[in-house]
Amino acid sequence: MTPDLDTAIVTGASKGIGAAIARRLSHDGFQVVVNYGKDEAAALALVRSLEDQGGKAIAIQGDVAETATHERLFEAAEKAFGPVGVLVNNAGTMRNAAIAEASDEDFDRQCAVNLGGVFRAMRLASSRLADGGRIISISSSVVGLYQPHYGLYAATKAAVEAMTRVLAKELGPRGIRVNAIAPGPVETDFFLAGKPAELVETIRKSNPLGRLGTPEDIAATIAFLAGPDGDWMNGQVLRANGGII
Repeated sequence: MTPDLDTAIVTGASKGIGAAIARRLSHDGFQVVVNYGKDEAAALALVRSLEDQGGKAIAIQGDVAETATHERLFEAAEKAFGPVGVLVNNAGTMRNAAIAEASDEDFDRQCAVNLGGVFRAMRLASSRLADGGRIISISSSVVGLYQPHYGLYAATKAAVEAMTRVLAKELGPRGIRVNAIAPGPVETDFFLAGKPAELVETIRKSNPLGRLGTPEDIAATIAFLAGPDGDWMNGQVLRANGGII
């Protein structure tokens, strides 16, 4: 990491995987812009904790489905810290349903956030990110597993993987690396919501490593791609899932 690449934007960073990513990047020396959608208290608490540990961070509210949010994130980052070197597209939503039972609202919202949010961030980053920077998006290992009830979610994440590979070729001449991470089941409120304990235990036992992932597992993979050890990684999707596929 060089001084002109030490500012990172993390979307959906107030809790769960996003918060773990923000903590890890701050620990590694990045100045972090913590984007949040609704939970201002959690975002501000995270910023305070990063500052208490000697880091620099700010919290910026915004729905990633809106173009104005991404413009506001880059403007705030540049004003507070300077050029943005790393963009982590973490914000997402999941509404599980069989395709035959999924509503237009289910489709529209997941497309707007999971795909539209990443597209809008990538589009702006293409002109605002510093040369040599990093764009890292969160996909999912449901792309490849193709489980029932995950049709819409998997479709949006498959599209993110496609855009990742294309943008890597488009921005490669500027030294910008574009990659994605596809986590398997991670023990967060986002994953656990609505799942009976018996189902969670079945999922845990189905993993070759015998456990669910942790937010820190994913943050460590992000740190690899964001840092100097990830220099030769471009246009890749890393399936950080303990070997489920």
